[in-house]
Amino acid sequence: MGMSLEERVRSAVAALLHAAGESQTELAAALGVSQAQVSRRQSGAAAWSLTDCEAVAAHYGIDVLELLAGPTRATEALPAEHRRVPGRSAGTARHAAVEGGV
Repeated sequence: MGMSLEERVRSAVAALLHAAGESQTELAAALGVSQAQVSRRQSGAAAWSLTDCEAVAAHYGIDVLELLAGPTRATEALPAEHRRVPGRSAGTARHAAVEGGV
């Protein structure tokens, strides 16, 4: 049997964090929650709610259905402006994107 929906969402969030070069702290700030809350959701101690899923999807510029489909679909749907630039630190890539350099 495949992954449960909760496992798919946790895996998709982890993959998006990696692809975007973001930390749990940065995602938490974007969602208006604490890093500990993101960590609890990612560890399975707490569940990602549908409202959380919508917020995560909006943050990464993807459809919530792509997030629910799992890590492959979520990262394939991730727009280029949200992707980490290889060879740069995560903060540098995001700063360049904001400044119009990427």
